[in-house]
Amino acid sequence: MNTKLVDSTAATPIPASHPLSIHATDRAAGVLLGAACGDALGVPYEFGRRLTADEQPAMIGGGLGPYKPGEYSDDTQMHVCIAAVAATGADLTSDGALDQIARNFHRWRDGGASDIGNQTRSVLGAAKAHKTGTPAQAMLAAADAYTARTRFSAGNGSLMRTGIVALAYLDDVEGMVRAATMISSLTHSDPECAEACILWCSGVRIAVLEGTFDGVRQGVALLPADRQEIWHARLDEAEANPPHHWERNGYVVTALQAAWSAITRTPVPDLAPERDSFPAQHFQLATEAAVRAGNDTDTVAAIAGTLLGARWGVSAIPLDWQRAVNGWPMMSGPDLVRLAVLTARKGDDDSDGWPSAPRVKIPGYAGAAFTVAHPEDPGVILGNLPMTEFNGTPPVDAVVSLCRIGQDPVFSRIDAEHVRVWLVDKEGANPNLHYALDQAARQVLRLRKEGKRVFLHCVAGRSRTPAVAAAYSTLLGTDPHTALTEVWTVLGKHWTLLAHPQLHDAVYELAGQPPYQPQPRTRRSLFFRKRG
Repeated sequence: MNTKLVDSTAATPIPASHPLSIHATDRAAGVLLGAACGDALGVPYEFGRRLTADEQPAMIGGGLGPYKPGEYSDDTQMHVCIAAVAATGADLTSDGALDQIARNFHRWRDGGASDIGNQTRSVLGAAKAHKTGTPAQAMLAAADAYTARTRFSAGNGSLMRTGIVALAYLDDVEGMVRAATMISSLTHSDPECAEACILWCSGVRIAVLEGTFDGVRQGVALLPADRQEIWHARLDEAEANPPHHWERNGYVVTALQAAWSAITRTPVPDLAPERDSFPAQHFQLATEAAVRAGNDTDTVAAIAGTLLGARWGVSAIPLDWQRAVNGWPMMSGPDLVRLAVLTARKGDDDSDGWPSAPRVKIPGYAGAAFTVAHPEDPGVILGNLPMTEFNGTPPVDAVVSLCRIGQDPVFSRIDAEHVRVWLVDKEGANPNLHYALDQAARQVLRLRKEGKRVFLHCVAGRSRTPAVAAAYSTLLGTDPHTALTEVWTVLGKHWTLLAHPQLHDAVYELAGQPPYQPQPRTRRSLFFRKRG
């Protein structure tokens, strides 16, 4: 990350008042990355012909930049300017934090803005010419002046970057309202902009903490009494019409309505793994629907992606999208996840140094470094986290990590493609288990079709690794019982997958077969009997 975006004097980190659950951490991690994915998906179609229902949007780049494939635009670039401060644990309503955000906006405008909205351009230009007051005071004055002299001052430029604000105030609703209003007002001081940001922040907050979309409606109660009926009616209208109903979605209200329409009118798929149907796919389907709204496609999809990421988590974001996303200042998916998690944790890493450490601590239970060849495909090497400390040049071209490893490359001596999968080695810790497992196995399949040798690993190589390895075997045509048995055998008949029956059962369910379980007196072996 560009360290110039962070000023250590801006504010002192404050301790987290409550720990996030494993599920809530997954969802918090999806906020900024979800926004960036929507942004990058919408970039190629901004102000172009509206896509029809049967046309598939893709991160092909181009657009107004022009952008590289997967590159996000000003929506996420400005979001990162705020996140760089929020990730320090700063109170975003403090003078120091607001000044640093204002400085970051100027640095972005001067050296990173690939495109910029008219209102934001005007305000930042006027603020830079202002010679008195602090950076934030100058920017607020310029925004107020713009609002006073311009009939159309309620653009969507602050709503597109507001999600990270909610993560900074998961335990403080009143603080969230103040911060959403003040940060919006740096460039967009029209009251409708602040109101929209409050609603969306409320949606993100509740989505992270409770895993629902209820927060947007609940947020209406946070607005002035005389504005609540108006916003309820606007949300009703959004739920009653398709996203493209609002042709001019540069207005903050219609941008919110188009995003809310895409979210609420896109059905959540059933969990039917045998049919490749997963509830988590709602993230992708609703984000694509937001792009199909047309006009300001990247912004509407970034707004929708923020809330969808908060609801479904990073584990619901397609791995192909996670791999592709990139943008100013030289960031990729893991960088965005790190900023979001640090913000939700009020600037603190966990006891293993995650998410900031170059390498997380390797626990003792990981055991000695090892590798074995996949039983169905010797081009896939199974192993564990200690193997990533190998000092030589491993004969692989790609790495699929099923655990946290840190910010540095897995193997420093080779330029290997790295796929990071959010899959937790704890029973009940994966709300999108089937989807994440399927995605991981399909990434291995993709890499092998590209001719790459793959290193597949988790911490100990005894639970997540065999589950994904077996799921990969089923994609090659092997039945799940045989797949699990073969993987168990090559791992030396020693693994802990049976201590995580959800992982074990998911292999069968993805293959369209009922789960099996071990005989009661052979719990540590792989003799199975059919349930029921």
